[in-house]
Amino acid sequence: MEGKPEAEPRAGEQMHCEREPEEDECKPWPGGQVGNTLHLVSAVAQWILLLACLIYLGIDFLRPSASQSDKVLWTHIRYTGRSIKGVAVNLTAELGPIQIRNGSIVIPCDGLYLVSLKSSIYLEEEDWLKLTLRGTHKTSSSALWEQIVQSSDSTVNLTTVLYLFQKDSITLWTNSNASISDLSFSLVLMTDNKC
Repeated sequence: MEGKPEAEPRAGEQMHCEREPEEDECKPWPGGQVGNTLHLVSAVAQWILLLACLIYLGIDFLRPSASQSDKVLWTHIRYTGRSIKGVAVNLTAELGPIQIRNGSIVIPCDGLYLVSLKSSIYLEEEDWLKLTLRGTHKTSSSALWEQIVQSSDSTVNLTTVLYLFQKDSITLWTNSNASISDLSFSLVLMTDNKC
């Protein structure tokens, strides 16, 4: 019975064909429909697990790390008000972990700090004003930055890097009465020093 075709597979069985170089013969695949279902369930479970891992990593990546933000020391100050001749401007922190005590920014540790200051100054009594950023180290005080304002409505801009020491304090002074508007002052520790 060489000319007769092989028996048809029974219901629920699939044919699993393997090609040999010399003969072409098909064998029933063990497990049949149950094997297909298991493979499908396994593939779906793997895709769901992969998707869950990607979502977890994405959420973890997008969420700001508390330990990372604790490492960066910074402060941001906004101020609008009057300055009085010979008296430090009473700064208060709007945001950030660096402390401000009695209007002075207290430096938490040694390092390079990025300093940014922008404000509008309106002169009240005199034709000019000297705006000074002073640093106090223990008992001595020195000017870190100064700018002369000569017109009644001037904009002051400062962006610089300063090396400051732990327990120093930073204050802003004017040598005459003036109105300060929209003062924005930022201080950010740029080096990774342990305090």
